[in-house]
Amino acid sequence: MRLSQIKLAGFKSFVDPTNISLPGQLVGIVGPNGCGKSNVIDALRWVLGESRASALRGESMQDVIFNGSGNRKAVSRASVELVFDNSLGKVGGQWASYAEISIKRALQRDGDSNYYINNQNVRRKDITDIFLGTGVGARAYAIIEQGMISRIIEAKPEELRVFLEEAAGVSKYRDRRRETELRLADTRVNLSRVSDILLELDKQLTHLGEQAEVAKVYRELEARRETTQRLLWLLNKQEAEARRERYVQQVEKTRNELEAEIAKLREVESKLEGSRSEHFALSDAVHAKQGDLYATNAEVARLEQQIAFLNEQRNRLSQQIQNGERQIAQQQTQLKGLRSLQTHWLEQQQDAAVRVSVSEERAENEAQYLPQAEEAARLAQEKHNAMQREQLLIQQQMQLAETQRGHIQSNQQQLETRRARLILERDNLPRPDTEALTHEQHNYAAMQIEHEAQQAQLATLQQQQPQADAARRDARIAAQDLERQLGHSEARLNALKQLQAQLDNDKDLKAWLVERGLNDAPRLWQSIRIEQGWEDALEAVLRERINALPLDRLDDTAEWKQPPGKVALFDTAHVGMGAASSRTDMKPLANLVQVLDDKAAPVLQDWLHDVYAVDDLQTAMAQRGNLAAGVWLVTPQGHLLSAHSVLFHAPDSQVHGILARQREIELLQEESELRASVLTHGKEAAAQAEAAYQEIESRIAGLRSSAAALQQQLHNNQLQILKLTQANERTEERSTQIAQEMEELSLRSAEAQQQLEEIAQTMAEQRERLEQQQIECDQARNQASAQEAALREVRERAQHAQRELQEAHFFAKTCTEKLTDLGLNIEHQAATLHEQESALLASQQELATLSEGDAHVRLQGVLEQRQVQEQLLAEARNTLEHATLNLNQLEQARMSCEQKLNPLREKVSELTLKEQEARLHFEQWTEQLQGIEEEPLLPLLEGAKIGGLQTELSKLAVEINALGAVNLAALDELQSAQERKSYLDAQAKDLNEAISTLEDAIRRIDKESRDLLMATYEEVNRHLGELFPILFGGGEARLVLTGEEILDSGVQVMAHPPGKKNASIHLLSGGEKALTAIALVFSLFQLNPAPFCVLDEVDAPLDDTNTERLCKLIQKMSDKTQFVYISHNKITMEMAQQLVGVTMQERGVSKVVSVDIEEAMRMRDASAAPVAA
Repeated sequence: MRLSQIKLAGFKSFVDPTNISLPGQLVGIVGPNGCGKSNVIDALRWVLGESRASALRGESMQDVIFNGSGNRKAVSRASVELVFDNSLGKVGGQWASYAEISIKRALQRDGDSNYYINNQNVRRKDITDIFLGTGVGARAYAIIEQGMISRIIEAKPEELRVFLEEAAGVSKYRDRRRETELRLADTRVNLSRVSDILLELDKQLTHLGEQAEVAKVYRELEARRETTQRLLWLLNKQEAEARRERYVQQVEKTRNELEAEIAKLREVESKLEGSRSEHFALSDAVHAKQGDLYATNAEVARLEQQIAFLNEQRNRLSQQIQNGERQIAQQQTQLKGLRSLQTHWLEQQQDAAVRVSVSEERAENEAQYLPQAEEAARLAQEKHNAMQREQLLIQQQMQLAETQRGHIQSNQQQLETRRARLILERDNLPRPDTEALTHEQHNYAAMQIEHEAQQAQLATLQQQQPQADAARRDARIAAQDLERQLGHSEARLNALKQLQAQLDNDKDLKAWLVERGLNDAPRLWQSIRIEQGWEDALEAVLRERINALPLDRLDDTAEWKQPPGKVALFDTAHVGMGAASSRTDMKPLANLVQVLDDKAAPVLQDWLHDVYAVDDLQTAMAQRGNLAAGVWLVTPQGHLLSAHSVLFHAPDSQVHGILARQREIELLQEESELRASVLTHGKEAAAQAEAAYQEIESRIAGLRSSAAALQQQLHNNQLQILKLTQANERTEERSTQIAQEMEELSLRSAEAQQQLEEIAQTMAEQRERLEQQQIECDQARNQASAQEAALREVRERAQHAQRELQEAHFFAKTCTEKLTDLGLNIEHQAATLHEQESALLASQQELATLSEGDAHVRLQGVLEQRQVQEQLLAEARNTLEHATLNLNQLEQARMSCEQKLNPLREKVSELTLKEQEARLHFEQWTEQLQGIEEEPLLPLLEGAKIGGLQTELSKLAVEINALGAVNLAALDELQSAQERKSYLDAQAKDLNEAISTLEDAIRRIDKESRDLLMATYEEVNRHLGELFPILFGGGEARLVLTGEEILDSGVQVMAHPPGKKNASIHLLSGGEKALTAIALVFSLFQLNPAPFCVLDEVDAPLDDTNTERLCKLIQKMSDKTQFVYISHNKITMEMAQQLVGVTMQERGVSKVVSVDIEEAMRMRDASAAPVAA
């Protein structure tokens, strides 16, 4: 695979698209300093995947994009493309079938970077994979640029091993090993996670097993509760139906009584309706007479208003006649004035017609002279403009010459400045500092020792880290177990407290207690404690009284309403002890009870008097015959025995278990407090373990940071040593360059002086022409000014005549408009005068027709009619009052009947509501039983009572509540957890097998890498031993491993030039170091020849003898490897088969010029042949 073309566009100084063809095996790149030769090497390194801006001599990756110059704008994209000849198919993989392979990289200024292979977008890794093991890459040994020679020979042993691995082709193995290690680490992390999950799952399975047993018992109890509930629903349904039928009969009876009373009411209402009709008729008669009176009053008011209106109208018409006469006189005066103005403007119109005729004749005479004057002025101005253009051309030529002279003088000043700067630089060139170099070497050794000590300390901490992590994890798990146990205890405690709180859930009873201020009073069971095991005995004796409430005055209860439920009260006002027990040979139950409140002691003595505790039922049976009347025996199970009876205890009360639950609540509270304390200590221990682990982590991070900083200092120290050793070489080289530049500056200064003299002579000739042209231009300007003045005079006369014509036309138009307006005003005033005279005549006629005598006669007749109507209205009102009195009496009788109906209606409504309530209950129970077969339940109802079924439900509820929080999904969760555990067990097995497989793969990769690297090491050592004497003319060199394991060991170069026994490689001169590095690189090439090799001025420190040896070796190796090199050495240039010249004719922009050396030689021979003939 051979590099055939390099294509650059926008990369550094190569702003224009540039194509560098590399047809030969030896290609030299030449050009002056600073023209951009090394940018070609940077382009090769960049396109092969270099991601460090410092390696490309920049601060950021955007620095590779052309950033503009004095004449060019910055571009936004840089691209480099390498074209390889793959006709031999040395590139494997998917690209093996291509005869030509193109590798391209493009970068946008916004940071978007893309890689392409044959115009297909690929990853950076795909490009590096192509060249793995070939020595070609961003950091491989095939690209050797300025300063890299010293870095290779003085590299750390670990860094030098990378070149050996690249030559051996171990890079791909190392990448595979690193990927395998990452997979192995991920697999171990996954296995650790699976193990933790399995540990938690085992605990969860144990817990779920317990919950599943509780869930099974819960389901059995729930089935019994459901059956009992159905029986209760069915019994309630039957009773609701019986109540509904009873209420239906009562409603029917009450409705019959109500209908009899309604018949009586209808009779009264009939009489009331007749009386009301009569009353309505009389009322209507009163309203009619009153309406007639209102109409008569309205007619009186209307006639009075008519008389007043006639008087007002007479006064108005008189005033209107006077105003009309005054306005007619004014209109006649205005009409006379308008006709006088009309005569005046007719005379003005005749004068305006005469002025227009005279002005038109004068304007035509003045316009005849204007075209001749304009043409004469135009010709004079064109002549003047031509003279000015010629004068301006001469001035521009003189300005251009002046600019050239200034530019040349500026260049001379720059040359002098450059000369002074070069002299100053030559005088200030640094001198080698041997003392500083020795000091830096001592510092390097000391820092190396400190770095090794830090690495040892870091290894110790890393060994302690897993132990601290395990301790932290154990402490955290222990704290979590304690927290989970505390949570179970608190959940059980909350469940018991809820059961205790449910005793007061009866809303009606609670409201009854709140009304009497007893809701917050303590219950009796809260004030007593009994020995463990005797709770059922005390509950059997006290039953509902165990939930009794204290009261100061029991006498007040006689006036209380019936409570909605069972309530027990005891007196606290009279505190005293009750009677002593009558039997001294038995154990009173009261002796087993501890009273926490003294106010409850008397009532307990009363209720537990003559109640004795026996250990079992057999003992009680034996002692029953000796008992007196009123004496009871009780067993721990709650069975009661007297002399003539036995009561077997069953938990049928709502308060059953209240004492046992209270005892358990107190124990759980103590246990929770103890576990909370233990949990606090456990969390503190976990926090301490976490802090210890974090401290180790912090120390490791600090040591890593310190080691990295020290490593950077070591690297900086190496760079400083390298800089000091190269300073002398750069000083000598720079001195030679300064001398050459100063000689070139002298030549350029002489050329500039000659150009200045030529420009001065040209400017003198142009100045004489400019003076002559100025005289002619002034004459043309004077003539143009005279013609322009004559033109202005003609234009002014023509404009004055035109203005007079316009004024005459305007005045004539004004006269016409004035006459038109006056004619319209005269017509309007005449019409207005005629209208006012007509209105005056109409007002005089209307005034004559007004009369008020008829209105006074009609008013007198209407007043007499109103007096008669008032007398008739008074008689009708008296008759209406008698009818109203009779109507009120009948209304009272009706109200009396209705009052008798209301109780009956309320009774019907109440019975109807009860019947509806019974029906709703029936429907409710029927709905509850919907979907349930009733026939199988009917046999179970024989002898069943609602109270018994409710007691059974309460008992089952107590047993269910006693189970606490039940996880009903525990069985399903248990099965799911077992399936998950099986899956995780299989997964853990797979992970263990994967770990074994990955570890075997790593061992296999290490063995193959070790064998291949050792063979390469021996082969490279052999080639180095052969090439070193060729380049040095003798001496010896070899590679030495710094450790026993070649995979981790570093590589050092031991070199002894002829006649020298150096103790250190650092004591070699710059040229010897360069030759040693070249020998090493070429030894690697002998083992694994790279497709091409790039050398950047590696011959700079060599003398002519060593340069000739190097050239011979390169020519010999060019049979297998293509060489592209940059050089200023003539001997090296002569070796090239093709020269690529890089120039910078435009500042900041590089250009390429190619030269085929063999073709040039043939052309020289061909041109020399005819001369020889």
